[in-house]
Amino acid sequence: MASLITLKRRINSVKNTRQITKAMQLVSASKLRRAQEYANRSLAYQELAYHLLSNLSAMNEVANLPLFEKRSVKNRLYLIVTSNTGLAGAYNANVLKLLNQSLTADAHDKVKSHVITIGSKGAQFVRRLSGVDLLAVYPPFEDQPKIDDIRPLLNTIMAKFQDQSIDDIRIIYTVFKSVVVQQATILQLLPTPLLATDQSSSVAISNFEPDVETVSQQVVTRLVEAQIWQAVLESLASEHAMRMVATKNATDNANELIDDYSLALNTARQAAITQELAEISGGVEALNG
Repeated sequence: MASLITLKRRINSVKNTRQITKAMQLVSASKLRRAQEYANRSLAYQELAYHLLSNLSAMNEVANLPLFEKRSVKNRLYLIVTSNTGLAGAYNANVLKLLNQSLTADAHDKVKSHVITIGSKGAQFVRRLSGVDLLAVYPPFEDQPKIDDIRPLLNTIMAKFQDQSIDDIRIIYTVFKSVVVQQATILQLLPTPLLATDQSSSVAISNFEPDVETVSQQVVTRLVEAQIWQAVLESLASEHAMRMVATKNATDNANELIDDYSLALNTARQAAITQELAEISGGVEALNG
C-alpha cells in the first residue's frame, strides 16, 4: 500500500487537475451556446445555396465553363477542418479517419491527393503521410469568425480549380447535430454534384446578364463560400460540444479517483494508528512483565 505522504500528494494532484478540467468544461459550455447560435442561424442559407449551385450546374449554358466542367479526376483536393488543441474527444480523430479512408480510395484509383488543413492537428497528421501533398495550413478560426477570414482560403481553391491543377475539391468537417451527436462528413464543393430533385423544384435561369461567364464566376464563388462558411461554423460548435463532454468526463473521473485515494488514505491511516496502539500495548506489557 502506498504511504500516507504519497496518497496525499496524489489526492492534491488530482484535485488540481479536476479544477482545470472543471474550468475548461464551463468555458466550453459558454462557447458552445454562441457557436450553436451562429451555426443554426446560417444553416438554411447554406442548404439553399447548395441546391442553387446544383441546379445551376445542370444548365446547358454553363456546361463548358471552367467552374462547371466535369473533368477526369487526376488531382483531388481535400479541405479538412481540425483544431489546434486536443482534449476534445474524437473531434479530430473522426475527421482524420474519414480523410484516411478517402486517401486510401484515391491511391487505389491512382488519383493524386492534395490537402489544405485548418488547424495544426490535421497538418501534423498529413505530414506523416507519404504520397500526399500538403498545400497549405491555416490556423483555426476564432470563436466568432468573420466571413473575411475564409476569403484567402476560398480564393486559393477557386484559383486551383479554374487553372485545372485540381479536378475535384471536397471538404471534410464535423456536422453539429446536437450537444451529444456530432458526425464527421465529406462534402463535394467543385464540381457540384447534381441532386436528385424534381424538375418542378429546380431553379430555372434562362437569361444571364451581363454574360454567362461573369454571372457564373460571381455566383459560384459566393455559393461555394457559403458551404465553407457553414462548415467552419458547424465544426466550431462540434469542437466546443465534444470538448465540453470530454472535460466533464475527465472531471467525473477525477472525482472517482479522489474518492478511491481518500478511502485508501483513511485505510492506511487507520492501519498506522492500529499498529502504533499495538506497539504501545506491547511495550506496556513488556514493562509490567
